[in-house]
Amino acid sequence: MTVSSPAPALALDAYRTLVSLDTPFTPPAPAPAEELPSLMRYLREQLQSDGTERRLREVLGASTPLETDARAWLRVLLTVRGPQALTEDFHLAMDRLLQAERRMRPEVAPARLPRLGNVPGTAAAHCAVWQGDITTLAADAIANAANAEMLGCFRPFHPCIDNAIHAAAGPRLREDCARIMRAQGRLEPTGHAKATRAYNLPSRYVLHTVGPIVRGALLPEHEEALSSCYRACLDVATQLQGVRSVALCAISTGVFGYPKEPAARVALSTVGTWLREHPGALDLVIFNVFGDEDREAYSAALRAGALDERK
Repeated sequence: MTVSSPAPALALDAYRTLVSLDTPFTPPAPAPAEELPSLMRYLREQLQSDGTERRLREVLGASTPLETDARAWLRVLLTVRGPQALTEDFHLAMDRLLQAERRMRPEVAPARLPRLGNVPGTAAAHCAVWQGDITTLAADAIANAANAEMLGCFRPFHPCIDNAIHAAAGPRLREDCARIMRAQGRLEPTGHAKATRAYNLPSRYVLHTVGPIVRGALLPEHEEALSSCYRACLDVATQLQGVRSVALCAISTGVFGYPKEPAARVALSTVGTWLREHPGALDLVIFNVFGDEDREAYSAALRAGALDERK
């Protein structure tokens, strides 16, 4: 009996036009503060009329308090809503709201971040570690730790990076992911990367990658799969127009269970090797960490020389 190998993941050039990767997103003007309440009422009414709010109440159940502030409720509605296409009027209103919120958050310029080294031509001179909210980082591309469905997180109030990125980018992002996945026709395999525009984020692109799930002992195949995620993100980034800076999150170290310090060693050594093999391909790779424990994992890996490891 011959067992056929699984179909390969869809290559970037096969979906590039499908999601208009080479067409810069031009956001509308942000809504003024006095318009925000009416804008949110309009958006919620649209999600009531299409049945999203009713489905959310069914998901949460009678025991869960349903009343929260209007903005938080709107975010939850969009979290649970599927990728069915929304009207352009809805998108425009949502974009104006998200652009107003973006103006309220300080954005971080990658060029201002201190490098890990200052010797020209070394990997450290092209790397930085930054602790903060990746949705405020104005890198050309940011990485998202996605799941195999590649549609974002559907869990209300879940504090994962997938949820945060989709919420700040807006529902156009989920629609693009759905277009790519329909074209691929199968779940996204571990260790690959897909690209979409970033819409209302300060970055221009999002790199979606599915990391390995670790349950029990950490195995060599977990390390290789995680390394493949980072290589895939960098490889895809260099195929996008004008990308010179990339921010990489700590892939798989949340609910996927990869121990933080070993994951940091893999990230640093993989990126260091990639930069040495692709001189001049990128100006800056940022290792984004969110919590203190994550930052310490990278500090420990750097002290152990992970960025300089050669394989």
